[in-house]
Amino acid sequence: MNANGGAAFVFPGQGSQSVGMSKALATAHPEVVETFREASDVLGYDLWAVAQNGPEEALNRTIVTQPALLAADVGCYRAWRASGGARPGVMAGHSLGEYAALVCAGALDYEQAVRLVVQRGAFMQEAVPEGEGAMAAILGLADEAVEAVCRDCAQGETLAAANYNAPGQVVIAGTKAAVDRALAAARSAGARRAIVLAVSAPSHCGLMQGAASRFAEALAPVVLRAPEVPVIHNATVTMLSEPDRIREALVSQLFSPVRWVETIRRIAAGGASRIVECGPGKVLTGLNKRIVDLPCAAIGEPADFAAALGSAGP
Repeated sequence: MNANGGAAFVFPGQGSQSVGMSKALATAHPEVVETFREASDVLGYDLWAVAQNGPEEALNRTIVTQPALLAADVGCYRAWRASGGARPGVMAGHSLGEYAALVCAGALDYEQAVRLVVQRGAFMQEAVPEGEGAMAAILGLADEAVEAVCRDCAQGETLAAANYNAPGQVVIAGTKAAVDRALAAARSAGARRAIVLAVSAPSHCGLMQGAASRFAEALAPVVLRAPEVPVIHNATVTMLSEPDRIREALVSQLFSPVRWVETIRRIAAGGASRIVECGPGKVLTGLNKRIVDLPCAAIGEPADFAAALGSAGP
């Protein structure tokens, strides 16, 4: 993997959206708006207008957030390639970002991906009635300590580590009552912070099993191809080339933890020269810098994009 020492590209997921995202990049790179327009044609409404004008409550609805971030991620990559940016040696995406990685790697058609992420968002939202599930970030505890809190506080309900984002930063997910118990227990165990996240569905835990079953049916007829660039999957931290294996990874991702720390360490072990966040914001760049000692940059803003494009190598 990445034997040429090139860049790894990583794509952000939910949590990186904001009203006005991608606007500055789109001014210099028309590929961004065109990518949103293609998604709008599939969706039947103006996705770019929602992304630029909000309101925030509309953009933060899961069935809108997911296609909006997919468009922002893919649009950024299209702009990169159209500007002469080299193809990366390996890709990965955080949760929803995995779909952008597969599109940019040539494994999944973009319009099909837009349809898929809307269904994914709807199934996730419908799997757990609003107010019955929750997610929370636990900062300052080791992974093992967070896992122990989840075991102790489940008390017959669903509660698990959902995102291993960085050393000392784990997101948990489960029923609201179990998450509330875990917040108190984590603080007692010495967590620096333990805070509920503003999300509408408890992703990457057992509560998503029903959504995963429905999503598997939706995914079954979708054409998938071997990626032209290796993609490391969240649930398995492996690179898959067989369409059926990719399908399985996308289904299991819904109820399995995002193993981001392992993913970034695998990228580094494979010889990547740097890690580039392709999409809005700099959330992943902040995490990546805490995981490995590699140059990490985001290219969602014009100045950062130009700097990355002008640096030596991809």
